[in-house]
Amino acid sequence: MKVWPHVVAVLMLSSAWVSIESLSHGDEIRVVKKPFAEFPLNVAGRWQGKELTLDEKVLKVLRLSDYLMRVYVPVDEEKGLADAEQDSAHRSMAHHPGHEPLWLYVGFYQSQRTGATYHSPKNCLPGAGWQFVRSEYVKVPLPGTSGVTINKVLIQKGLDRQMILYWYQDRGRIIASEYWAKGYLIWDAMTKNRTDGSLVRISIPVVHSPHEAYQEGLRFLQDLWPALLDSMPDHSIQSL
Repeated sequence: MKVWPHVVAVLMLSSAWVSIESLSHGDEIRVVKKPFAEFPLNVAGRWQGKELTLDEKVLKVLRLSDYLMRVYVPVDEEKGLADAEQDSAHRSMAHHPGHEPLWLYVGFYQSQRTGATYHSPKNCLPGAGWQFVRSEYVKVPLPGTSGVTINKVLIQKGLDRQMILYWYQDRGRIIASEYWAKGYLIWDAMTKNRTDGSLVRISIPVVHSPHEAYQEGLRFLQDLWPALLDSMPDHSIQSL
């Protein structure tokens, strides 16, 4: 296997970081976004969430400006959302048989000039023992868009399998490719004096088949989309 394309890519990304850190237009524009603490636990009347937190050691490594980490399950249709809200934490997480919890993570960086940046799932998931079984770009239909392109990844660790949907939501763009994300980061640093950005990741356990897990994740993403967009600095989106 040829290694030179990978070497060139690494050198280009290294040069990119040097360029970003050296670019200066005075104080970087500080964007305004709704705090993730205000993100709804109840999504579209169909999903009930529970707040999770990251370990302090992990937070020191990630150097996040804000983050969202939740577990969501479908609300029992017979029970209804209003009743679920009044229950205990355990009962409010009641879900349909055969439906496992979905995990949502969003990591936001106000600035990436000083090296604080999102960690690609292609690096952190294998580091946690997960193997990439299959990876592809998919175009998904979302409210108010003509469709956006994201990453669809099947991972496995032992007998456990998960379907991962993830993308970079940067300064009004949805970007699937890590390389394009870095390229636009440099461009926007020069032209907009902005380097803010987010990594969005949805993890769905594979209970029956990868296809069913993907469809479950897609339903969740479509319901989640309006609230997610409302919590980002840019409410209009360009998909790449």
